[in-house]
Amino acid sequence: MESLADTLWDVVICGTGLQQSLLALALSRSDKKVLHIDPNDFYGGAEAAFSLQEVESWVEKVETGKEGLFEAASVKKLGGDTGLSFSRAYSLALAPQLIHARSTLLSQLVSSRAYRQVEFLAVGSFSIFKPSQDSSQKPTLVRIPSTREDVFSTTAISAKAKRGLMKFLKFVLDYDSTPQTDTWQPHADAPLTEFLLKEFKMDQELQAYIITLTLSLDGKINTRDGLAVIHRHLSSMGMYGPGFAAIYPKWGGLSEIAQVSCRAGAVGGAVYMLGTGVKTMNDKDDPIVIELSSGDTIKTRKVVRANESATDRFGINRLVAVVGSSLKSLFESTVEGAPKPAVAIVAFPAGSLSTATGEASTSPVYLSVHSSDTGECPANQSVLYFTTGSEHASQDLLQQALDSFLAALSGDTVPQCLYKLQYKQLQSSAHSQANGSVFDFAPPASALAFDDSILQSVQDAWKMVFGDEAVEEEYLTFADREGAMDDDESV
Repeated sequence: MESLADTLWDVVICGTGLQQSLLALALSRSDKKVLHIDPNDFYGGAEAAFSLQEVESWVEKVETGKEGLFEAASVKKLGGDTGLSFSRAYSLALAPQLIHARSTLLSQLVSSRAYRQVEFLAVGSFSIFKPSQDSSQKPTLVRIPSTREDVFSTTAISAKAKRGLMKFLKFVLDYDSTPQTDTWQPHADAPLTEFLLKEFKMDQELQAYIITLTLSLDGKINTRDGLAVIHRHLSSMGMYGPGFAAIYPKWGGLSEIAQVSCRAGAVGGAVYMLGTGVKTMNDKDDPIVIELSSGDTIKTRKVVRANESATDRFGINRLVAVVGSSLKSLFESTVEGAPKPAVAIVAFPAGSLSTATGEASTSPVYLSVHSSDTGECPANQSVLYFTTGSEHASQDLLQQALDSFLAALSGDTVPQCLYKLQYKQLQSSAHSQANGSVFDFAPPASALAFDDSILQSVQDAWKMVFGDEAVEEEYLTFADREGAMDDDESV
């Protein structure tokens, strides 16, 4: 076997984030010589999932500025280790994202057969948090109706509102065909809330239901994008089974897909080196000369890496909490024959929370509740992932959301919070691009649902690796056509 230095690599992939890992999957059945390195000692990059001990190590890196896309990280065990299990009983995701059933990612995982190594779980209900009207009442969680059956059965909205909601749901299912396009296109760049008020006479309460389905972090999504997202949600309903529109990979979400993709790359002949990064690189030479942090000097025709520098200081704020309760009422199947959900979504609309100074929230907060079925915590516990795009008093706002959520749960006993991790994930306006023989992936987006546009960047990187050999049709399955399955085979 040739040494690292003696091999002329076709491509060196730097980092094991989702985009780099999907590229490794795409190359797994090629004859390319692939070296896949990562300065971290874990897979997943900004989409990684950690044990409790790994969280502490990661927080220390953030504090020293070694995790460029993150800042202001802190961890706290409430009551010491009481109630917590051993470290590896947890797998806390840095960037949990749900995947809609209509996502192209799923079809490509199916085509490549990589899906067989991932266990997908159903995402259940979407709910709205409603604050109490006076001190004698508890706040409540109201389930959002998103199917015809849901609309007819709910008692949370009036008969008149039901008619308006049914009209909108019917409209969205065919929103991209005439005459629906004639209705919304004049409002394409206007806020979706304005369109809902003008065309469907929806009040603020119903608007909040619709905006929640878009998972918009600022609540200001425009009509064009909002309709597209809601259409994806509604058309995904029932695709892989009754009662759910999205799924979540077990054992840490996108981190698990990254690891499965890397395993496929290794089986295909790629060489993996964790804990190894690029020390110096001369991309003016042909081939490119790289000095690794391990001390090895290698040569490669192409380099693919992630741009992990935050060019903008704005970002999203996250709070991850482990609570000592199974929260089983949130994970009940509401449709006959539906699988038991492992994830539930709760939205706190703008104005529904207030900071310690009494100011009403100006941005929504989203909560993704994960049961122990996700493999992210032990039995009889749950993991709560809070996210907000608010820059103002954000950590205070997330704590208020945690307290309000626990107070809204049914029962006389408020579940105990055992553990909290808080951090800020910075954003960048950079785009994926090729510069000669080097391809830079844009930093991962902060969306709460997987964005299929990421796959175009992966395909662009694949084309750069293959150069003149690239045939677009051969990329279609992320592998070879023999791996394709019938369209009706379920994930």
